[in-house]
Amino acid sequence: MIDIHSHLLPGVDDGSAEMEESLAMARSAARQGIRKVIATPHHNNGRYVNPAAEVRRAVAELGDRLRQEGIPLDVLPGQEIRLTGRLLEDWDAGQLLTLADTPYILLEMMPDFEISHLAEAIHELKVRGLIPVIAHPERHPELARRPEWFGELVELGALGQVTSHSLLGRFGHMIRRAAFRMCREGTIHLVATDAHDLLRRGFDLKEAYELIRKEFGLSYAELLEGNAEALLRSETVQAAIQTRRWRKAWFF
Repeated sequence: MIDIHSHLLPGVDDGSAEMEESLAMARSAARQGIRKVIATPHHNNGRYVNPAAEVRRAVAELGDRLRQEGIPLDVLPGQEIRLTGRLLEDWDAGQLLTLADTPYILLEMMPDFEISHLAEAIHELKVRGLIPVIAHPERHPELARRPEWFGELVELGALGQVTSHSLLGRFGHMIRRAAFRMCREGTIHLVATDAHDLLRRGFDLKEAYELIRKEFGLSYAELLEGNAEALLRSETVQAAIQTRRWRKAWFF
């Protein structure tokens, strides 16, 4: 399995606090069958700043320790980038990273987003050859209440990444409901852990895929897992084909 969103790097944000915690998290990930993890520390979210060069350095240091410890996990560079007015300026200045040096870029929406501003940002990113992946839309307050709004962003060219904890109900009923509905409506293309620590918000990707197979079917689980593989190869991430009947008759 591949996890495209994690806070595994030590001491850079609200994820792992130190190297030993990162190693323990990596062991946990490897035990459940995760073989590649993209480290995506917060960047420009009002609290943390992790420019590209510093992330690459931290990824290299963690990778060296993983090899020394014999932990079979590859860590790749990325960022979880707050979608602000500085986004394009920072990209042009070389401060931003895509996911594992692919065309896919992981974005976190601000609480007071406006569809029109996001539409412009998505367009400008696409002009630059980038494909925006929106992190955990089900956890955004407005989208959790109105998940169908996210469909507008997907139609503009964004992709959706749901958090495993959301599907498993660990952020509460409302967020789980939004996550399920987005999956049903075909606006979710990727699943990731957004792991921050060993236990409270750990790596639970295997459990999430088991739930997806049970609730949405084997083909959808395989599509999501295949999309993570495709992303790393810089290939096209596929959308699920959902029916209008599901859109109109979804109850939870």
